[in-house]
Amino acid sequence: MIQRRAFLLASAAFVAMPGSLFAKPRVKGGTQKIKLAGARAPIEVVEDELGVPHIRAASKHDAFFGQGYLVARDRLFQIDMERRRDMGRMAEAFGPRFVAADKAARLFLYRGDIDAELAAIPADVLECAKGYIAGVNARIDELAADPSHLPLEYGILGISPLRWDVRDLVRGRGIGMGDADDEIRRAMLHARGLLEADRLMAPLRPAWSFTIPDGLDTAAVSEADLGVLDPANRPGGFEPLQEAAWFDPEARREDRFAQGSNAWTVSPSRTATGRPILANDPHLGIGRSSPRHMCHLSAPGLDVIGAGAPGLPGIMQGHTDRFAFGRTNFHIDQTDLFILRTKEGDPGRYWHKGEWKAFESFEEDILVKGAPAERVTLRYANGRPIVSEDAARGRAVAFATVAMLPGANARFAMIAINLSTDWASLRQAFKLHVSPTNFHYADIDGNTGWQTIGFTPRRPKHDGLFPAPGDGDYDWTGILPVEDMPHVYNPAEGWFASANQMNLPKDYPYRERIISFGWSDPFRYDRCAEVLRAQPEHRIEDSIALQHDVQSLPARALVKMLPAAPSAEAAQAVALLKRWDCGIEANSGAAMLYEMVLPLLSTAVYERVVPAAARDLVTSLNLAEMLRMLAERDKRLGDDPAAARDALVDGALVAGWRKAIELGGPDPAGWQWGDLHRVTIEHPLAASNRAIAAAFPKIMGGRSGGDWNTPMARGFNARRNFDVSHGASYLFVADVGAWDNSRFLLLPGQSADPRSPRYRDFYPLWLAGTMQPLWYSKAAVDRHAAARTILTPA
Repeated sequence: MIQRRAFLLASAAFVAMPGSLFAKPRVKGGTQKIKLAGARAPIEVVEDELGVPHIRAASKHDAFFGQGYLVARDRLFQIDMERRRDMGRMAEAFGPRFVAADKAARLFLYRGDIDAELAAIPADVLECAKGYIAGVNARIDELAADPSHLPLEYGILGISPLRWDVRDLVRGRGIGMGDADDEIRRAMLHARGLLEADRLMAPLRPAWSFTIPDGLDTAAVSEADLGVLDPANRPGGFEPLQEAAWFDPEARREDRFAQGSNAWTVSPSRTATGRPILANDPHLGIGRSSPRHMCHLSAPGLDVIGAGAPGLPGIMQGHTDRFAFGRTNFHIDQTDLFILRTKEGDPGRYWHKGEWKAFESFEEDILVKGAPAERVTLRYANGRPIVSEDAARGRAVAFATVAMLPGANARFAMIAINLSTDWASLRQAFKLHVSPTNFHYADIDGNTGWQTIGFTPRRPKHDGLFPAPGDGDYDWTGILPVEDMPHVYNPAEGWFASANQMNLPKDYPYRERIISFGWSDPFRYDRCAEVLRAQPEHRIEDSIALQHDVQSLPARALVKMLPAAPSAEAAQAVALLKRWDCGIEANSGAAMLYEMVLPLLSTAVYERVVPAAARDLVTSLNLAEMLRMLAERDKRLGDDPAAARDALVDGALVAGWRKAIELGGPDPAGWQWGDLHRVTIEHPLAASNRAIAAAFPKIMGGRSGGDWNTPMARGFNARRNFDVSHGASYLFVADVGAWDNSRFLLLPGQSADPRSPRYRDFYPLWLAGTMQPLWYSKAAVDRHAAARTILTPA
């Protein structure tokens, strides 16, 4: 049985709350006309009853112009802050406290030939990008003429939005650590003789042996080598933009593997209708700005609908008139640290390929509000940012990332995908796609496919698990072509699913084509596969139910290990969990107890098996590895591993029961997981600015089931509280070919402006799991039209 009762029960309490918004907001009808510079011909925008805008344009340029304008209308402050951060322009608006962050961001601006990069982008893709930029700027110009409609943040903070430039889509590559901290950790563990302990926190998948690159002195490696990659070395002034938890390495690691998703594609042979079904629910941050914005773009040669990332042209998950598409994170090791030897007495030179070479250096002035501009020097080695330098030790560290390679113009990839017409043209579009992705596909002819995409570096002499000497012997030699990445077309099983698990095919030559050894635990995938295998006639309703399934495979594993003869103190906990069906439901007391017990058990096993000398580096246990050790009675548990396991589980049950009483009260009948596991959304700056907190009231009250490991992923950071911090704020199921049957949800709404009726209208629907129709055909859209706007050239 698919367990989605958690949603229905969680929503019941919310319905009774004052100000419940289950009723659809009223939107005035009629047609509004707006004159805007940058549009080339009149553009019609039909907003349906659910707030989804449908853009009807005479050209692809104007369709993307409409998207840019509408995203800026609904999310201007969100996209403006992200652009300021990525371009290193925060200090000019907010003062000296952002200089370090701005310097780090500018280190990751592309320094190559931008004109050449633009010339290499397909002409129709570039034209659409220019349309999107023009649309954003048209909204900014409109607000400059009438500031009364500016998002509230600008008046409170006393700033103005930045105008956009298509060249910035090439320049801004974004700072990201990748797995650099993993490389440092392994090197430091090796220097202590404790490298094997790393597998307890980060098991290698597929199985792999550690090999230290020749010439690497692991004893010389330290966390200082991360330099500006470590968020602690580039603090900003707004903690919510760089949350305190981000400075915790273990929290960063949890977040990296939480940023996953579920997707599945079901072939016509296994659906009730004989049409393919594609489902996708990307798991991103929940609690701050919504990471998705809905739009429908139509023009000659273009007809795509779905959700896009605000500030990124195009649709990331949705469908065209020909095919549906979805995506989950595929894991590619796209970064490496290279340890450079610098010249004694001349630290501006480094040894590479048998000679001393000068760093490429760039000087820039960072404008600073209320203070003089600060000049910074940015260094590169072969285009790789220098993230740390220690002239006294003759040492510098270069950070190799595919994001800084020529051609890594990720911000154009969605456009190319949206303009594609079939599998063959998509595989050409994928060559622009940099980030690691499982791409799911299903078309109106009944074909389904899976293609892994993203820039994968070729490493001729090492595996990417450790820093490597920067003398040139370990340099990358290009990237794998799309054709050499794992893929399948019309799988024989009739379905395919991905949930960030290790999904390299058994016959894939992974030793010759190294992709990654770090993947998410397989619990979500295994549950999805369990359900899909049992459904020979899959329906849209089945996909919706699976997206909201709260059955926990780790909970099943724990219940199997409950001691047969528990202590008197653990007996009540054992009895409650044995009666439980392992569903992490909002109204479940057993689920609440389980969520208390599991981390306590993890801590107890951690203290038993992780060497004390490694604990500052190996800071947690991998859940799948811990459950395996307990199930197999691993000898590392002690001389009598069976008895040790029972004692560990018993102790965690006792401590978990006490914790449940502390948080839920003395009566287990009153315990409910949803009382702790709530969905609260607040402005990213609310904690640091009282005026913003007052202007943007929290969206709160909803209770949720699920956790990190259920298909309905609802992650949380127990260091802070049990509030939902990760999950699927956007959900989508496509009935391929019968497009008006498709369904979606978006949390909390289209607009980030509390003055808009679209600010939180989807919050109760999302809590209840009540998927909404994604109208697509002209007839359906016109039938459900709530408002029309004509954008005309000024």
